This record gives sequence, C-alpha cells and structure tokens, in this order.
Amino acid sequence: MTMRRTAVATATAALTLLAAWGGAPSATAAPAPKTANTPTAAGTCAVLAPGASAVAEKAVAAACEQIGVWYTWGGGHGPQPGPTYGQVDPSDPDSAHDPERLGFDCSGLVRYAYARAAGDPLTGNAHHQFHSPHVQQRFTAAQATGPLLPGDLLAWGSGSIHHIAIYLGAGKMVEARESGTRITVSDVRLDGDYAGAVRIAPPTAAPGTFSTWGTDVWTHREPSTTSPRVHKFPGPTTVRIECQKHAEPVTAEGYTNDAWSYLPEYGAWITNIYIKGAAWLDGVRTCP
Repeated sequence: MTMRRTAVATATAALTLLAAWGGAPSATAAPAPKTANTPTAAGTCAVLAPGASAVAEKAVAAACEQIGVWYTWGGGHGPQPGPTYGQVDPSDPDSAHDPERLGFDCSGLVRYAYARAAGDPLTGNAHHQFHSPHVQQRFTAAQATGPLLPGDLLAWGSGSIHHIAIYLGAGKMVEARESGTRITVSDVRLDGDYAGAVRIAPPTAAPGTFSTWGTDVWTHREPSTTSPRVHKFPGPTTVRIECQKHAEPVTAEGYTNDAWSYLPEYGAWITNIYIKGAAWLDGVRTCP
C-alpha cells in the first residue's frame, strides 16, 4: 500500500511539473540556437577577454549564436557559409544520423563565424584553415593560452590538423566537437595532440592570394602527378602562391596545362588547372 501511494504521488508531481512547463516537449525538437552572452552548461559563450580585433569579436558572436546546433560531419561546407546536412563518417559510428542533422563540423563552424565577420575567408577543412594565407600570427603549443586573444583558432593534430575551435578567452572555447553532440563552450584542451593556435588577420587581398576550384584536388611534393601526394582540397580553398613554373603537362577537366604553382603554407605544388585565373597566373613570379 505504501508503494502504491508513492507511485501515485510521483505521477502527480510529474503531471504538476509538466503543467508548469506548459506541456511535454517534442521528442524530436532541437533546441533553438542561443545568442552570445547566453550561459551554457560549460559557461558563457561570449568574448571573455579584451584585446581582440573587431573582426574577431564579430566571429565569436556569430559562433556563439550557434550554441545548441548539431555537430554534423561535413556540415557547413556548402556553396555558401551556413549549416548543412552532414555525412556519415566511415570511421565514426556516432555519425550514423549526421545526414539527418542540420549543423556544422568544426571547420564548418569556423568558416561560418569568420564569413559573418569578414566575407568567407576561411574555406576548406581544419588543416587548410590552420594554414590559411589569412593567418597573421602563429602560437606554439608550448605557449598555451597565455598570448591568445578571443577569436584566435586553436588546432589539434600531429602532422595534419583534424580539429579546430574558436578561443573565447579565460581558458574557454566554442567548438563543434564530434558527432552526437551539439555546439558548445568547452575548457581549452592543451593535452593530447594540441598543435597550437593562429590569429586571423583583418580581411585584405594579400599579394599572391588565389582560390582553388574543383573537388578533392590533391597537391604534390613536386610539380608532377607522379610525386607523392601532400594535401587534398575537398572544395574551393583560398591559398597563397609563392611562385609558378613550367613542369609536367597535366590534362584534367577538359584543360591541358604545364604550369604548376607552389603553395608555401603546404610545402606543396598544385597544377594551375585548379587555380582560378589564367593558365599562367598574372602577377606571380617564376620559380627559380
């Protein structure tokens, strides 16, 4: 009899609580994105330290507006910055539902944040963003968070960068971390394969800056398709070209060209076929 009264009391309390909420929430409803300065489970998402540029502060505010949005693998890399449905990551069983989730992966969120602030300068994946020609200053892992300002990009990876997040200040960051989670504020993780951080310069047309085109375009160690592959551009990416030279002729996408460009941030070469511009790029010197 005591157990029955307890069960009734528990059910009554639950109904009272639901009434106070105005009804039970939908099981499939996603939380609305929160705005900057909104407390989250991990802390406040906002600029938490002075000294950042206006562009960096705008990027932080844009990222913080996405708190609560799904992480989804490949999300945020559509023709225009913004959330997209993701893909299944063959290496991660937690990504099985990512094609049903509208959101961002780590670099998709970074792209969106800086696009809102500065006109889409950070296309490409985390590795490409870390090596972007728009990087103004670099910080090593050994420097930790001491010299960092809000809006700086923290990166993880040994050799190739696989994760990137936006620093808020006070040891906090906003990130799209992994499948099955939502965009959140986290404590900065300086262990494991933390690789350091970069500061993005205000938008300027840096000399020698061009855009790639096409999908899944590989760069090479030497100006030859038979040399080892270095990095793959999954889509259009802003790059800096140091010089160009005539080397192995390449035929692709209906074009034939023997011009190759050297990308100093990647230590690699790319055929000029996949660089937007003339077959021999204007204003770029010839490599020795």
